[in-house]
Amino acid sequence: MTTVPSPPPAAPAPTPISPVQARALAEGALPPVEEVRPGVWTLAVPFRFGVPDATLVYVVEASDGSLAVIDPGWSEDGSLDVLERGLRTIGRSVADVGLVAVTHLHADHLGAAAAVRRASGARVAMHGAEVHALDHEREDAVAHEADIATWGVPADLRDGLTASWGTGRHVGLGAAERPWADLVLADGDELPIPGRSIRALATPGHTAGHLCFLDEQDGLLFTGDHVLPRINSGIGLGGRTASNPLGDYLASLGRLDPYAHLEVCPGHEYRFRDVVSRARTLARHREERSRHVAAALDALDRPTLFEVASRVPFSGGIASMTGFLLASALTQTAFHADLLGRGDEIRPA
Repeated sequence: MTTVPSPPPAAPAPTPISPVQARALAEGALPPVEEVRPGVWTLAVPFRFGVPDATLVYVVEASDGSLAVIDPGWSEDGSLDVLERGLRTIGRSVADVGLVAVTHLHADHLGAAAAVRRASGARVAMHGAEVHALDHEREDAVAHEADIATWGVPADLRDGLTASWGTGRHVGLGAAERPWADLVLADGDELPIPGRSIRALATPGHTAGHLCFLDEQDGLLFTGDHVLPRINSGIGLGGRTASNPLGDYLASLGRLDPYAHLEVCPGHEYRFRDVVSRARTLARHREERSRHVAAALDALDRPTLFEVASRVPFSGGIASMTGFLLASALTQTAFHADLLGRGDEIRPA
């Protein structure tokens, strides 16, 4: 029988570069607009779960005076008031935006993109896999619902799973509309920002088409939700894929090895340094989770997915979870089992 070692002590979170961002996070407030580099600013846009839950938006000034916005944040009702106020702080407006570059499809990153496009004529750029996932959202929801029926989840939890993970799910893009992207990006593509050299780095895992953006000239790495300073991002939260999102994510963490010298500009929380150390901490967390899944499979005879996940020490435990969080925990458990080559040991309910 496989034994599960005690988890190693949690690695400390990286030290914030921005004291005001760290203080705002601790106080549950929005951080102020900051200039990260000459012509590069960060501002915060809250989303529906409350002020502490905010997206860090990055604004890059081009040599022709236009602006590029990386992840414009949430806009369920099409309002750009918070973004507009932030831009006024630096003497600019939404009308100056010529490009919206999106790290991934989640509403707290993509949500305001269409509204910015309508207000300014800006082009929206994202990875083709994100466009595909958005176009196939309904088909994926039907397939998710079929999965739910096999997980062995207690009956009183199934409606919540259907509402949040199956056909009842609403992605929450609100004012977003087709075309999802005017410019489809691939790994290595340079963003069309005059006077700047910012490249797309494909980092699938969190979603299938997640991108980081590399600005080596200014020493910046915009990581979206791929690497955050304190949060372990969920995996496989952007459409169904032929590959295992966990395997994709671990490989994507390895892609960051050449960029330890860059300042990290994440999609949430605060800016920090040494992305490689943080990426290795995230990889160790996933390795530890795989050991727990293996131990559960060793201990149980033909378990359901829910029974396996019940033995995995998720924060708060499976018993505390409902809806989206429960669905995410269960699908991630399946990813771990499959990556271990043991997915066939799980019994469909």
